[in-house]
Amino acid sequence: MNIVVAGAAGFLGSHLCDALILKGHTVIGIDNFLTGQHKNIERLKQDWNETQFRFIEADVCSPVNFLENIQIHQVYYLASPASPIDYVKMPLETLYVGSFGCRNYLELAERHNARFLLTSTSEVYGDPTIHPQPETYWGNVNPIGPRSVYDESKRYAESLTVAFHNHCNVEVRIARIFNTFGPRMRHDDGRVIPTFVKQALFKEPLTIFGDGSQTRSFCFYSDLIRGLITLMNNPLSIGPFNLGNPHELSMLALANEINKILDNPAGIIHHPLPTNDPTRRRPDLTKTQSILGWTPEVSFSKGIRETIAYFRDTLL
Repeated sequence: MNIVVAGAAGFLGSHLCDALILKGHTVIGIDNFLTGQHKNIERLKQDWNETQFRFIEADVCSPVNFLENIQIHQVYYLASPASPIDYVKMPLETLYVGSFGCRNYLELAERHNARFLLTSTSEVYGDPTIHPQPETYWGNVNPIGPRSVYDESKRYAESLTVAFHNHCNVEVRIARIFNTFGPRMRHDDGRVIPTFVKQALFKEPLTIFGDGSQTRSFCFYSDLIRGLITLMNNPLSIGPFNLGNPHELSMLALANEINKILDNPAGIIHHPLPTNDPTRRRPDLTKTQSILGWTPEVSFSKGIRETIAYFRDTLL
């Protein structure tokens, strides 16, 4: 199949390209490097020939007028700034990617009679009042808060995707991704695992916001990529489906674990908790496991060691 991956230069996008090519597909990667990394694309070009991987540098918010000469079978839409440090700096770009950009690639899927997969986020649940979070939960989101540009961009993209399914007969799938980590993350993207690992590698105190009791659930990238491909190729339901690991950690426990692995004596320091920062986050995987038959397999212990090894090689 010919498969489009929008956001191909990103952490997850580049891994998805590798996985799809290994399955025998031809991948057309799209990115404008707003938050993606050139080195990810160079790696893909080095590892795969032009019949396996083709890259087009383009803004997803611009018209898609360069893919009409080949038949497209699937479209994975991963384009979006995905960390607070990015979307706070680029609020309009984040909103446009979830609206204009998403529409462009839904229309591409419509023209080609292709299946479309949207990577949404657990951020649509906001600071949840239900724990763990099932897909039936509508969320607790501040629509004008500092995180709203990302939260509402994804919520709108979900609505747009369902509308294209209902009114334009586009086959669609929606994945709600919980915290995911692994090699190829940017060390400076502001997310907690790259930040903690970088600080620990340089023997600095790890920065915890609030008292550290807030929780996240961390899924290793290879499990997540397998989940996306499973969802795309499942004929039963459009979703949304939670994809993540239910192994829940407090930020304090995470910091202590990373300091222990890296033998960092600097300890931790505390800063005020950011506005609207979710206090708890863990996926309810009941629907995902029953319909998709997917469950994460890589332990946090194994994944964090592989991630630390990657950052040690790239930073030291």
